[in-house]
Amino acid sequence: MKITDAKVFVGGPGKNYVTLKVMTDQGIYGLGDATLNNRETLPAAYLSDYLIPNLIGKDPRNSEDMWQFMYRGAYFRRGPIAMAAFGAVDMALWDIKGKLANMPLYQLFGGKSRDSALVYAHATGSDLEALMDSVVSYQEQGYEAVRVQCGVPGMPVESYGVANRQQSDEQFITDFSGIHPKQEVWGTERYMRFMPDALAAVRDRFGPELKILHDVHHRLLPREAAEFAKAVESVGLFWLEDPTPADDQQALRLLRQHSTVPVAIGEVFNSVWDCKQLIEEELIDFIRVAVTYAGGITHVKRIVDLAALHHVRTGFHGAPSHSPLCMAAQAHLNAWAPNFGIQEYLVLGTPACDALFPSMHRMEKGRMYVSDAPGLGVDFDEAEAKRYQYKPGSHPVTRLTDGTLWNY
Repeated sequence: MKITDAKVFVGGPGKNYVTLKVMTDQGIYGLGDATLNNRETLPAAYLSDYLIPNLIGKDPRNSEDMWQFMYRGAYFRRGPIAMAAFGAVDMALWDIKGKLANMPLYQLFGGKSRDSALVYAHATGSDLEALMDSVVSYQEQGYEAVRVQCGVPGMPVESYGVANRQQSDEQFITDFSGIHPKQEVWGTERYMRFMPDALAAVRDRFGPELKILHDVHHRLLPREAAEFAKAVESVGLFWLEDPTPADDQQALRLLRQHSTVPVAIGEVFNSVWDCKQLIEEELIDFIRVAVTYAGGITHVKRIVDLAALHHVRTGFHGAPSHSPLCMAAQAHLNAWAPNFGIQEYLVLGTPACDALFPSMHRMEKGRMYVSDAPGLGVDFDEAEAKRYQYKPGSHPVTRLTDGTLWNY
C-alpha cells in the first residue's frame, strides 16, 4: 500500500481550518488537522513544501516510522508550526489504519474505558449577573461542568474569556477584521480582589455538584498565582487553569506549597518535553495538550501514558479553532484513556460545519459520544470546501494599565 497524493485545504465556516487529505493506491484516504489558530498559513506551507513530497510513495501503515522521520529528520525540532503539520500527517495515517482495520480508532488504542466523555462549556458574563445567567443556560442544556469567566469592575469588558453582550459565549476570541491585533487591558490587582468572591458566589448559587473551572490564562506571576490559588481553595474548583506562565516550570512548586487547588496546564505545549517536568514532579493535575499541535495521536498517546504514571488526568484543549478532525481524534483518546479527566468543548456543530465535516460523533447533555465509524469517523466534503478561503485574523494582545505588554 502506497501514498499517491496529498492535498491541503485552508478555510471553513468562520474559521481557517487547515485540513490535510492523504490518498492511497487502494482508494482509502485519511484526514488530518493542522489548524494553528491565527498562524494557519504556516503549517499549511510546511505540509505543502516539505512533508507532502516526502509522503508520496510511503506505506501509510508505518505511522511510527513516519513520525520519527518528520521529528528527528527535521533537525530543528518541535515548535507549534512544525508539530501542527506533523500532527495532521499522523492523524491522517491513523485514520487510514482505522479504515483498513474497519475499526474506530479507540479500538486500535485498546478499546473503551467509558461510554461517554464529560465535557465542559464556557460560561461568561460582562458582570456577575450575566455570568450567572450563562451558567443557568448551560445547566439547562445538561452540562455538569462549566468554565466561568467574568468581567472585572473597573476593567474593560474585553478582558480574557469575557464576551460582551453582543457576542456568543463561544465565538469571541479571533478578530477577522485584519491581521493587526486589538488590545486588551489587564489589571492584576483588580482581578485578584474581585475574582475569588465572584467564584465563591457562583459556588453559593449553584451548590456543590456543579464542576466549576476557571482560567487565569497565564496572567499572574508565580507568587500571585499561589496567593490566588490559596484564596479560592474553599470554592472547590474542578481546576484552576494556567495560573502562571509555565515557561518557568519550577515556579509551580510555589503554588503547590500554598494550595491544594487542582491545576491544569498545557494548551500551548507541543511536545512531551514541554510537560515532562510538570508531570513527573506532579506539579499539575490535568494536562491540556491538543492532538493537532502536540504532534498528532502517536505523540499525544505517549504524553497520556506518562501522565497516567503520575496521577495526572487529561483535559484536552477544545477551543473554537480546533477542527472537527482534531476533536474527533481527542474523542477517541478520551474513550480509551484510563486517566481521562474532562474535555473542553466549544460549539462546532453548526449546519455549515457539519456539511464540511460530516460525522456521527455527537454531543448530548454535556457528554461527548464517540462514533463507531472506522478511523476518525469524520469525512471531508471537498466540494463544500470550495466555498471557503483563508481570511486573516488575530488574537488580541494584552497590556497592563500602564501600557506594558503582558501575557495573553
